[in-house]
Amino acid sequence: MPGVSARGLSLEQRKQLAVNLTRVLARYRSILDAYIIEFFTDDLWRTLPRSWQEALDGLNPPQLATQLLGMPGEGEVVRYRSVWPLSLLALKSTACALAFTRTPGFQTPSEFLENPSQSSRLTAPFRKHVRPKKQHEIRRLGELVKKLSDLTGCTQVVDIGSGQGHLSRFMSLGLGLMVKSIEGDQRLVERAQRLDQELLQALEKEEKRHPQAVHAGPRHSPHHVVRWVEPTALCEELLLPLETLPQSGARLLLTGLHACGDLSVALLRHFSCPEVVALASVGCCYMKLSDPGGYPLSQWVAGLPGCELPYRLREGACHALEEYAKRLQKAGPGLRTHCYRAALETVIRGARPELRRPGVQGIPRVHELKIEEYVQRGLQRVGLDPQLPLNLAALRAHQAQENRVVAFFSLALLLAPLVETLILLDRLLHLQEQALPFS
Repeated sequence: MPGVSARGLSLEQRKQLAVNLTRVLARYRSILDAYIIEFFTDDLWRTLPRSWQEALDGLNPPQLATQLLGMPGEGEVVRYRSVWPLSLLALKSTACALAFTRTPGFQTPSEFLENPSQSSRLTAPFRKHVRPKKQHEIRRLGELVKKLSDLTGCTQVVDIGSGQGHLSRFMSLGLGLMVKSIEGDQRLVERAQRLDQELLQALEKEEKRHPQAVHAGPRHSPHHVVRWVEPTALCEELLLPLETLPQSGARLLLTGLHACGDLSVALLRHFSCPEVVALASVGCCYMKLSDPGGYPLSQWVAGLPGCELPYRLREGACHALEEYAKRLQKAGPGLRTHCYRAALETVIRGARPELRRPGVQGIPRVHELKIEEYVQRGLQRVGLDPQLPLNLAALRAHQAQENRVVAFFSLALLLAPLVETLILLDRLLHLQEQALPFS
């Protein structure tokens, strides 16, 4: 989808973009702050302008994907069934114009065209135990790290928050890099070490079968360290070289795939260390950022009115707009989950008014359940009597508004990339304030 590229912006343009983002987010804060499970209890539909209600009411999911999110299906032409209010069209245009450019998710990466479960660009030993999405991610990030390593003359890659070590194994045993893996969970480290040995054995067998096709040279398994990396304090273990180096010292490249919450902030702070020559970070789970501490990082964004991003906004920024658009295009029955959960909330509040937004563990096969069956199972999940008398007429009336629930949720997701853009832009501005190089 269209958007703005941070690379092509000057410092002043980045600052102005941050100003524009905070203004837009403040204007539509009521939509972003709303919890979709309170759609009925807080009468969220009536919080929208009347003209918006008239434009969106009655649109089916594929129409929402095409007309509101601007993501038509293949060969589909955007046709509005009525004249939309300029304010709604302005929101749609602004959301597209101010967000960082995002790659549409409708096309399957070429590496999965032959087999949707196996990347054709990863050899079989590196695909084992790795889901297709992760196969794609470790290959793309690993190859980027390899290029950065060659450009910067780095002596060691440090994979922070390495988990089960899939990325570390690909970088070390697949790309020949010297890799240190840092992970705070002892169990994950033990699992990673077992998978290292399993991969080494598989590569040795492959070498015996096809000696000419196997990468020559010594193999270095990742060096695993059990350690939590704090977001504010520098981690000495992270900066230690794996082997004796000449007087020029270590040249480290830091990376993290799905560096959750404050871990991505820790990577940015460590980038200021003289030993660190490059950083390749893919953050996630913005809702886990410390507040304050994890956001804002830059002095510029911290000084802007309306820069605050509470938990609800940061959590929404983690949703993939493109994936939801695909679900809307398919118009599957799974879209009714939000409506069912919102109806359940009305029953919970009726039984215990003080119980607000309790966590409901996933109820399997929601699309096969009648709404009253879902509510009964949900009541049991939150510790209430599943045999409470239900107002079936009210539940049916809620169910009839399923498309309205989907439309409101789509509005929130339309704005979500703006929140993510502000978080990422704040990090870029922080690096510039620290006079650190980046691209």
